[in-house]
Amino acid sequence: MSLPPGFLEELRNRVPISSVVGRKVTWDMRKSNQAKGDFWAPCPFHQEKTASFHVDDRKGFYYCFGCHAKGDALSFLRETENMGFMDAVEMLAREAGLPMPERDPRAAEKADRLGELAEVMDAATRFYRMQLNTAGATAARDYLRGRGLDASALERFEIGFAGPARHALWAHLTGAGIAPDKIIEAGLAIAPEDGGSPYDRFRGRIMFPIRDARGRCIAFGGRAMDPAAQAKYLNSPETPLFDKGRSLYNAGPARSAAGKGGPLLVAEGYMDVIALVRAGFDAAVAPLGTAITEDQLRMIWRISPEPVIALDGDTAGLRAGYRLIDLALPLLSASQSLRFCLLPDKMDPDDVLRTGGAGAMRKLIEGALPLVRLLWQRETEGQVFDSPERRSALDGRLRKALDKITDANLRSHYAEELRQLRAEFLRPARKQFTPYRQGIGRGGPRRFEPPPPAHALPATRATMLAAGDSTRTAETMREDIILAILLIHPTLRREVIADLERAEMRTPGHETLRHALLTLPETAFDISTLPEASRQEATRILELGHVRIAPPVRHADDVDLARKCLEDEFAKLFARRGIAMELRDATEDVQDLPDEGLTWRLREAGERRNRSERSRLSDSTDLGEDRDALSGALQRLIESEVWVKRKK
Repeated sequence: MSLPPGFLEELRNRVPISSVVGRKVTWDMRKSNQAKGDFWAPCPFHQEKTASFHVDDRKGFYYCFGCHAKGDALSFLRETENMGFMDAVEMLAREAGLPMPERDPRAAEKADRLGELAEVMDAATRFYRMQLNTAGATAARDYLRGRGLDASALERFEIGFAGPARHALWAHLTGAGIAPDKIIEAGLAIAPEDGGSPYDRFRGRIMFPIRDARGRCIAFGGRAMDPAAQAKYLNSPETPLFDKGRSLYNAGPARSAAGKGGPLLVAEGYMDVIALVRAGFDAAVAPLGTAITEDQLRMIWRISPEPVIALDGDTAGLRAGYRLIDLALPLLSASQSLRFCLLPDKMDPDDVLRTGGAGAMRKLIEGALPLVRLLWQRETEGQVFDSPERRSALDGRLRKALDKITDANLRSHYAEELRQLRAEFLRPARKQFTPYRQGIGRGGPRRFEPPPPAHALPATRATMLAAGDSTRTAETMREDIILAILLIHPTLRREVIADLERAEMRTPGHETLRHALLTLPETAFDISTLPEASRQEATRILELGHVRIAPPVRHADDVDLARKCLEDEFAKLFARRGIAMELRDATEDVQDLPDEGLTWRLREAGERRNRSERSRLSDSTDLGEDRDALSGALQRLIESEVWVKRKK
């Protein structure tokens, strides 16, 4: 019924909210200030020891800083007394001494009719419960017992049984004086169009009463006992009491449990809800075996701002979750969203509880995915994004999903989260070099490498190239290249065996590996056959950054390139060592040569230096030494010794 303007305001003004709430809580007088109408108490909607529940008489509202429950005196009565709006208004009006406004005759008639239908439904509930204890319900009792339901569970959920007889309920209700038209209007019986005798809608089924938030029985769900039945589950039809798209199984008890702090779980069917409640998850509801509607989603959010959708672990369950994403996106806000609990394959909540207990279910709930993660999974699962076109199509689908979010601030947060997921998903994996990989030649596919950092990283500054002696470092790197080429192309060993014997390595690891390469027969060569120390050194060398980018290593199938590079690297190695030996000889000779012989010695050293620096390959295969700087350094060293000689 409609109420005249100002009636509710007058009602609130006459009855302080503290007097209504005070019947359910114990005030914390140390924190409360009665003179100012400011009251604090432990919250009646969830378990707590501290006083976080605040009541303000001046504003007429309550608010809990723990579970965020809020409202006025009417909403408090509805939540704590499980009553409807008009019932709460009537109770508060009696307390305030205000007469209720005259009812609209048509509205009153409709309300009376709904009340009468609810009484018919209660009578049917009692009949079905009695039938469960008869001899004809033995199979039904065995089934329920096999599902783990004891007598207390059957009583709590008022589970009953509709026998196979065609007119059992009809005869019982009409025999009790209930008008036939009410039985039909309540959806309990079907009247044939040919004018024949009405017959029971539910037959041979286990019966689950469906109650609304006020506790009224508004419909039934029936599970068939016959495996060949056309429908495994059958719900009541649409009636003045029952709108399937606006109803939830176990809505009233779940609302009370969620108000105490428990997570709201949304399962698929009756048995899942019953199993969850019996395992301690009292805040559980089901959308009566159908896809969740917008009205049901809004009902769910009125119970809890972030419910957990428990999806059956099969393809159908995931599809239901994906459909729900599209339904929820336009309705999302900072205060209402969804999380998704992905169950193991081919398992529902009842299966999880039976096999793993409440602990297994709690772990799955704690790991529930936020909606944005399931959205990303939907758009990427089972797909390959190896082309710009496919990645562009993904971007288009994500933009389309984002456009559905009406809250601009939330939409920006979703966009940022999806950008991060996309970047992480599409970032190319850093692959380890495999020296024996075939099919990568000069014209073959190349890997995309990330751009170099703008500044030297700590790991780079600590490398031998950055911190070590430049001359020694260049020589060590050249040894790395020589050994790497021989590891990748063992057939080249016989062509450079003389150079390999001559090239005494400067580091112990290099020298150990050089000896192994000299002694192992070519036919038996493989990195795995090397001695342990040599094998470790070979693996280390092949993973070095400057080795992996060297042309003969990157183009592992080009033997001619490898041969030329190997010859060049040996020549450069010996050239450097020749220069060093020449320098030592020259500086030693400086001490003994007369002044007229010193000029000839310097000229000879310079010519040998220039000859040894000639390379058969272009500068593209050079490791980067500065020949002019090298020559200048040699000249300065020799001249310094001359200066010392002349000084003497």
